[in-house]
Amino acid sequence: MARLRKNPRSGAVPAVVSANVGRQLGAVARRVRESQDLTLTDVATSAGISAGMLSRLETGHVTPSLETLVALAAALGVRPALLLQQLGGDDEGAQRVPAGQGLEVVRRGTRRGHTYHLLAAQRGPRKSFEPFLVTLTDKSEVFPGFQHPGTEFIYLLAGSLTYRHGSHNYPLGPGDSLSFRGDVPHGPETLDKVPIRMLSIIIYDDER
Repeated sequence: MARLRKNPRSGAVPAVVSANVGRQLGAVARRVRESQDLTLTDVATSAGISAGMLSRLETGHVTPSLETLVALAAALGVRPALLLQQLGGDDEGAQRVPAGQGLEVVRRGTRRGHTYHLLAAQRGPRKSFEPFLVTLTDKSEVFPGFQHPGTEFIYLLAGSLTYRHGSHNYPLGPGDSLSFRGDVPHGPETLDKVPIRMLSIIIYDDER
């Protein structure tokens, strides 16, 4: 049986490299899916694959073809190249995300004039927090009432808006912050001065 020659210029990809890429891609895909409260079935149906296949992909047991990667990215609302982005190093190392290089996520219920950049992607079966850099530019957009586990902290960097939490509205300008329970419906009520840039950090409960 012919053996694969170790030629650095060859187009062959070593199995260990392919496995590492598959694990990383799967972990990022799962983080993006969970950040939007999408189920395996939701994303799999949209991507045209089975929920079982998506589960195997997210756990790194399979590496998707280019066609599947493109379909999965479309279902998650991200660019295909970003699913392969190196967001973290070793499990115990620090994560550095250069300016403008955070994983861009499309949140359910928002359609235009906005970006959500995920600034860190934790590895392992659980996540303790998710930090986002949020940019809002379309004053006419109507936001739904978001709900998620844990506690959220937002800090306004630029612009101004009125933020809704439950039955209360809070005006926020640069330097203002707001923290609240994530399971109570919340979201921007009015975008008063755009563009708006803010940090949004979701801290999940221990039992999650």
